[in-house]
Amino acid sequence: MANIIATGFNAGSIDGELFSLEAELRRLAEIGVDTVELGLTSIDLISGGRIIRERAERLKALTAQFPFRYTVHGLVSSNFMDPATLRYQMDAAKALIEICDQIDARIIVQHGGHLRADQLFDRAAADEREREALFELAEFARPYDVRIAFENIFTTEPGQYRQTPAEVAATVKAVNHPNLVALIDFSHAYIESTYRGLDFREQLRAMAPVAGHLHVHDSFGRPIGFYKPYHLQEATALGLGVLHLPLGWGDMDWEDIFSELEFLPGTVMMMEINHRYRSEQPASLERAQQLMALNARRISIAAE
Repeated sequence: MANIIATGFNAGSIDGELFSLEAELRRLAEIGVDTVELGLTSIDLISGGRIIRERAERLKALTAQFPFRYTVHGLVSSNFMDPATLRYQMDAAKALIEICDQIDARIIVQHGGHLRADQLFDRAAADEREREALFELAEFARPYDVRIAFENIFTTEPGQYRQTPAEVAATVKAVNHPNLVALIDFSHAYIESTYRGLDFREQLRAMAPVAGHLHVHDSFGRPIGFYKPYHLQEATALGLGVLHLPLGWGDMDWEDIFSELEFLPGTVMMMEINHRYRSEQPASLERAQQLMALNARRISIAAE
């Protein structure tokens, strides 16, 4: 039995309105996608932690037009380590969970937190603060049958405090809540492993047993550092940073990875392929489906 049950792409609004999201959903339906991760914070749906009901109803009507399985990406700027904004973030995250329930999305993505270099006195309690917040959010999500997918991120500025992928897995284990799973972002893990001198594959192995959601996009695992490309394509030319490339454009050995790892039952594999690679999305979809089949065979053989 396959533990990865679906694959697809992320979609959002380019102008804060639902019209551009609708156009993107129609395009994804045309290429045969059956699962979509909605970037709901690209739309004004929540104000000060309160749901804007008229807009939420419009979103519900829009999503009902398509037969997609939906997941939701929560606040991209989420940071449960930050004591100054934690309460506001929690209010917004809970509102997003209510919206998830309204559109029948049963996974919401929560980014791992961080502290700036100057937040030295907040570090002692940072991990515990995040664990407590994740437990609170998971408890809130339980009656809605929504799972929190806790995503590994990567260091983005000097002196920043972040958890490694293995530490993200340890956080999920420590919280120990049925509505909390880890989310492996493979390129994030690749870049952070390079930056910290960690074994990339060992970091993935630490996360896989508690991972119930996946973000897949290619890269070369090279931190971008202080390099500033003039055009986004110049970073791609150098292979620097998180590029959200089509599968096969980077140097990750996807087949070997998915031949080895086993994830939680009910895992969804979302491809975060940059919008400028729309032409390559059909080929990436086909390859992702092949990776799903490869992973299913690995589990079948292991069960024999």
